[in-house]
Amino acid sequence: MELRVLEYFLAAAREQNITAAAESLHLTQPILSIQLKELEKNWGKSC
Repeated sequence: MELRVLEYFLAAAREQNITAAAESLHLTQPILSIQLKELEKNWGKSC
């Protein structure tokens, strides 16, 4: 797992909104969503 993906997770938790988190990270919302889904998959969890 890469450190940047954990930073993405923390941003999403902090903002409590994927779009706002993506904006704060200077990413698009679809890219952030894909990264978070990969993180969930790697942890064995799914929403």
